[in-house]
Amino acid sequence: MGRPVIGLTSYAENVRFSSFEAESALLPMAYVRAINASGGRALLIPSDDPGEDVLDHLDGIVFTGGSDVDSEHYHAERHPETKARPERDRAELLLLRAALERNLPLLGVCRGFQLMAVVAGGRLHQHLPDVFGHGGHRLPVDETHRVVLTAGTLCHKILGDELAVNSLHHQGVADPGTLTPAGWCPGDDLLEAAEDPTRSFAIGVQWHPEMSTDHRVFEALVEAARG
Repeated sequence: MGRPVIGLTSYAENVRFSSFEAESALLPMAYVRAINASGGRALLIPSDDPGEDVLDHLDGIVFTGGSDVDSEHYHAERHPETKARPERDRAELLLLRAALERNLPLLGVCRGFQLMAVVAGGRLHQHLPDVFGHGGHRLPVDETHRVVLTAGTLCHKILGDELAVNSLHHQGVADPGTLTPAGWCPGDDLLEAAEDPTRSFAIGVQWHPEMSTDHRVFEALVEAARG
């Protein structure tokens, strides 16, 4: 086969062009470059007019970072710091459930990881400074912290015992539901990676690997998509 086609969920944001402003489907190019450099072919998926038929044309999918998942989806009162995009939630929840049903290889990044936990029946910490008393999980982009991976998991097979990751989030996974925990921040035991062992490839990571030079999770996704 040719290069596996990997879908990337995208943002809907107002963007200023040279002489006008328009709502646009967009995504940082770092995602696209990470997929293409890993041997895949990136395809952006907008959040309007959602339908699972788009999955018919994909070999794998990445649920990308961005806005917070609305707390209504895990039956919690909304925190003042929670900034949700209902249209994006509706589209991605539909696609995630359909991708899992089809056993389509998938990767959740940051928000995407949190979305996986919600679909698995889990819940989120809506504002980590309230939980841990510090803002150490929303760092400058060039700062990192350690993540320790759990032996025997797919994440451990891909990433090894531990690695240093960026940290750009104010929410986190409080309960992964039926997902298997696979990686932790040793400083405060915040879950940083999890996976669905009932699927051939369904993992989520809390950090942004596309913003680093370590693309092993993307390479593993593309390799799974070849099958």
